Amino acid sequence: MKYDVIALGELLIDFTLNGNSTQGNPLFEANPGGAPCNVLSMLSKLGKKTAFIGKVGEDQFGRILRNTIEEVGIDSTYLLNDSEIPTTLAFVHNMPDGDREFSFYRKPGADMMLSAEDIKEDMFEEGKIFHFGTLSMTHDGVRKATLKALEYAQKKNMIISLDPNLREPLWDNLGNAKEKMLEAISYCDVLKISDNEIQFLTDEEDYDKGIAKLRKMYDIPLVCLTMGKDGSRAYYKDMRVEVKGFAQENVIDTTGAGDTFCGSVLGYICEHGINDFDEESLKEMLTFANAAASLVTLKRGAIKSMPNVEEVSKLIGTCR
Repeated sequence: MKYDVIALGELLIDFTLNGNSTQGNPLFEANPGGAPCNVLSMLSKLGKKTAFIGKVGEDQFGRILRNTIEEVGIDSTYLLNDSEIPTTLAFVHNMPDGDREFSFYRKPGADMMLSAEDIKEDMFEEGKIFHFGTLSMTHDGVRKATLKALEYAQKKNMIISLDPNLREPLWDNLGNAKEKMLEAISYCDVLKISDNEIQFLTDEEDYDKGIAKLRKMYDIPLVCLTMGKDGSRAYYKDMRVEVKGFAQENVIDTTGAGDTFCGSVLGYICEHGINDFDEESLKEMLTFANAAASLVTLKRGAIKSMPNVEEVSKLIGTCR
């Protein structure tokens, strides 16, 4: 295989608060981000071969993003430029309760300009896993591009991975968000979903009931549920495995923690497949993913902040 994982979706600049100027004005740091490339960045740290399909503007931010993903080892062959629409920007505001609020500059943004005509079958010739999120389902043009990519990925018998990554401000209404997110889930073999997303999609407060409802609707082989600092769960066949999180006292930025977790899970699948999990292997997978996700919160941004195998293994060893 030429690529372990090919991802499609948004590549953008996350502006995160980094102190104040001498005049007392807030200073924002331009961190390269976007969930699919965050996932690929973690996979690159794990030694996996990755490629990204997406679109940025022909502007300074687009150049920064292309250079960044190339620096971390992501193949940029399928990263296209839009000469008219600027690169998508997001401002991340950290809330007192540790949650985040996003302000997006995407009306439109270059990532939305990816079209079905941009998607070619030969992009998927030599890939093991195809990963995507639902920000590429928010508008009709990029949604058609995503569905075409899914068609090719299925045709090539790739494992299909999804992180819904709900960002409410980017949808025209939440009813449409729910409909398109469920459409995306109908394609996937691996679903990484957060606690608030399972409640949003299933109207179930109980996570187990929500997961059971989704698995009944769609035959999803592996579902991984992230619960923030409380850890994660894996649902596979008739098994349910839960692993506690790794608490960090000096959290700086939680942006990318879920993507780090997802990249770690996909890295494990690259090596072991998805057909022969037992409770012990699921526990091993979740432990590594939880530890990696906790480490990325100690730095700002995501793409350039991913931990390596040695750092993750050291944290696991320290906490045992």
